[in-house]
Amino acid sequence: MTFRNGLASLLRPEDSVVVLIDHQPYQLANLNSHDPHAVVNNSTALAKAAKAFGVPTILTSVVADRGGLIFPQITDVFPGREVIDRTFINTWEDRKVVDAVKATGRKQLIIAGLWTEVCVAMPVIQALGEGWDVTVIADASGGTSVEAHEVAIQRMTAAGANMMTWLALASEWQRDWARTEHAAELTEVLKAGSGIAYLWEQQLLNTLVPGNAG
Repeated sequence: MTFRNGLASLLRPEDSVVVLIDHQPYQLANLNSHDPHAVVNNSTALAKAAKAFGVPTILTSVVADRGGLIFPQITDVFPGREVIDRTFINTWEDRKVVDAVKATGRKQLIIAGLWTEVCVAMPVIQALGEGWDVTVIADASGGTSVEAHEVAIQRMTAAGANMMTWLALASEWQRDWARTEHAAELTEVLKAGSGIAYLWEQQLLNTLVPGNAG
């Protein structure tokens, strides 16, 4: 197994491409590894972070006329963006998706989807075998059971995949708060995705201390 370590192993927005797979109602209805609302929120936050950093993002569904359309929370982030609808269960066997990824020229492939044990594991394992640097966003994915999700994570890790959460990914893309180009957009994503503590902190910082305090 190749260990990921050193500065060069960290993810960079200019080298990243995101593929969001099958965030559809049918898959969500059979999701039992996570709170479904959390998966919707996390996958949406991932999409918003990718947009904030200008990371190319491919949206794909499987047999949408039966499984339903991609969550509007995600498609609303990318108005007018084509959703590639597949018949292949394994996304990486669909030439249109693979060609769209290759056209970006990026090699850090970031994947999230439903279900982890099927629609995430298969393309991840195939892409790893083809030499891609693959990261799975575990909290924007989910399986039909806790066991199914966890076993899939173990299987992909053993194959060489990198595991992260959406907030860890966004932080790695930002890397340094002195980089102000995307800081404002990221702050908005953080406020929507996990920012209650941040908003409270801002409230406290902007609240005058009573004269009799202390």
